[in-house]
Amino acid sequence: MSTTNLPYLSIVIPSYNELKNIQRGVLDNVAEFLKTYPQEWEVIFSDDGSTDGTVEEIEKFIDKNQKKLQGQLRLLKNIHAGKGPTVQAGMLAARGQWRLFTDFDQSTPLGDVQKLLAFSEEFPIIIGSREIEGARREREPLHRHIMGRGFNLLVQTLAIPGIHDTQCGFKLFSGEVTERLFPMMHVYGKQEERTDAFTGAFDVELLYLARKMKYPIQEVPIEWHHNHTDRVSPIKDSLRMLRDILKVRLADLRGVYRS
Repeated sequence: MSTTNLPYLSIVIPSYNELKNIQRGVLDNVAEFLKTYPQEWEVIFSDDGSTDGTVEEIEKFIDKNQKKLQGQLRLLKNIHAGKGPTVQAGMLAARGQWRLFTDFDQSTPLGDVQKLLAFSEEFPIIIGSREIEGARREREPLHRHIMGRGFNLLVQTLAIPGIHDTQCGFKLFSGEVTERLFPMMHVYGKQEERTDAFTGAFDVELLYLARKMKYPIQEVPIEWHHNHTDRVSPIKDSLRMLRDILKVRLADLRGVYRS
C-alpha cells in the first residue's frame, strides 16, 4: 500500500444513539486532542443507524470544525447492524498508515494513542489493555470487573490464550493489516439490520484472525474510566458472546477463514 498523501493516523469512532455522551462534551474532547496532534490525521465517525439525533450533532460538529482543525473529518452512515460491522466499515473506509478504533464515550482518552504508537515499529497490532501492569481503571463496579475477568478466562481458554483484555475498545492496526483482517470477519462482518444494541465479541473474532494469520500483538496499559450504560446486560450478553466465540471456532473448523 502506497503511503503517498495518506494520513498518518486514522481515528475511527463508532456511534449508536450517543446523544447523552455528546451532551457531556465528548466531541469537544476529540477536538481538543486533534488541535495539538502533530501528524496528519483523519477522523471517521462510523454511525450504526442512530435514531436519537446523534447523526445531526456529528454533522454540526464536522461543519464547525472541518476548517478550524488541520485534518479530515468524515461521517459514515450505516444501517443498524451492530458495533462489529460498524467498526469494520469505518476501518475499511479509513486511509491511514495507522488506524485506531476507539469508543465514542472516550473511556480511554485519545492521548493514549501515543502509548500504542510507541510500539509501531515492532508490532502491526497494538491494543489497549485495562488488565496489565501500569493500567489505570476508574469507577468500574466490582461485579462488572469480576464478570469481565471471567469472560476473559473463557476467551483465553477457547480462542486467544495470552491476551489479558480482548474487550477494551482502543485498538490500533497498521493499514496493511487492517485491509487483510477486517474483510475476513465472518461472525461480525455482516451488514444485516438488527433491533438491539448488542456489542458482542467482535474484538475476539478480529484478534483470533490476527493470531491465525500469525500477526504479533502487543498489549499496552492504558487509562480507562467507566461510563455507565444501560445497553449492557452482563449475564445475557456474556452468554451471547460465548455463543459467538463458539461460532468463530466453528467457522475456523469449516475453513471459512482461509487467507
